Amino acid sequence: MRTELSIVAAPGRLPRIDAVGGLAGRHTGVDTVHLIGTAATPLGGDELDITIVVRPGARLVVRSVAATIALPGANTLLSNAHWHFDIGEGGELDFDPEPTIVAGGAHHHVVTTVQMAPDARLRLRERVQLGRSGEDGGGWRGDLLADLGEVPLLRHRLELGAGSTTDDRLTGPRSLDSELVYPDDRPSWSGSVDDVRLPLAAGGSLSTRTSTRLHAIAQG
Repeated sequence: MRTELSIVAAPGRLPRIDAVGGLAGRHTGVDTVHLIGTAATPLGGDELDITIVVRPGARLVVRSVAATIALPGANTLLSNAHWHFDIGEGGELDFDPEPTIVAGGAHHHVVTTVQMAPDARLRLRERVQLGRSGEDGGGWRGDLLADLGEVPLLRHRLELGAGSTTDDRLTGPRSLDSELVYPDDRPSWSGSVDDVRLPLAAGGSLSTRTSTRLHAIAQG
């Protein structure tokens, strides 16, 4: 299945939502949209293409009603998702959906691109868990590419589980909690080698925490 979703926020009106396939959006506030699954996706072989645009001066909050579960398909294990974020001058995006759960045996690849104006504001959170209760195996890869105007802000890749170069069934991480914040002038912080916040050269910060299981999720 191919899923296409577009959300466009502009000042003075509700965000415009266009959707085809297994993912849709619903207005839950003046500037808030919740993502809703309308079919079982992603399955192996599925492609998701999601575009979120915040016009100059607009604000958008994106949440989801439930976790996303990536499942293996009948003919292939791999599913792909492409997220495109475009935030205009003075725009603000707060993106914090429920986690993605990669079922045992499935592989999910996410490519996220961010284009934002230098005076825009962003909080972009991604949470991933390999395996449902009692499951092992599965793999995930995420590529995050962010630009601040014409200036590269971030180029980041992280892999978990089967197929990753550092996979270890005994001690290898099986979850990720990642957050890109711009602007952010907080200093670097490290709770451990697996739990860090690093400032970015062009401004903002990237926080990553890997572990065996996701921590309790704060509501908000």
